[in-house]
Amino acid sequence: MTEPATDPATTQTKGTPPMLIVLILFSVTLAAIAQLALKHGMNLVNDELAPQTFSLNGPSLRVVVGQPFVWGGLFLFGLSALVWLVVLSRASLSFAYPFAALTYVLILLFDQFVLDEHVPGLRWAGVAFIGVGIILVSQTQHS
Repeated sequence: MTEPATDPATTQTKGTPPMLIVLILFSVTLAAIAQLALKHGMNLVNDELAPQTFSLNGPSLRVVVGQPFVWGGLFLFGLSALVWLVVLSRASLSFAYPFAALTYVLILLFDQFVLDEHVPGLRWAGVAFIGVGIILVSQTQHS
C-alpha cells in the first residue's frame, strides 16, 4: 500500500520555530564576539609591532600566530559556522542570511556602549533600517 501524496505547501508549518531563531541569534552573536576578539587581537599585534603595523610578512605573521585573541576569534568563527550549518539545514538561505546583518548591529552597540566611541546618527539610521528588514524577513515562512 502506498502513502497518499502530500502537497509540500500544505505540510509546511506556519511561522518560524522559536528554536530556529535562537540558533540564528546564537550564530550571529558568536560571529560578532569573534570579530571583537579578532580586532582586539590585531590591536595587540600592532602594539607589539610598533612603530610598524601588520603586513603579510614573516615577522608580522609570527606575532599573529602567537596572539591568543586572534586564535580565540578564529575558534569562535568556527563555532559560529558550525551553528550556521545547523541553521542552513533547517531554513532557506534567503530567510536565514539577512539575520547575519545583526552582527553589524551588535558591533555598533558594542562600540557605543562598551568602547564609548561616538556613533554618528546616520549610522544609527542604517541600523534602524537593518532592524526593520530583519523583522520583515522574520515574519515570512522559513522553508
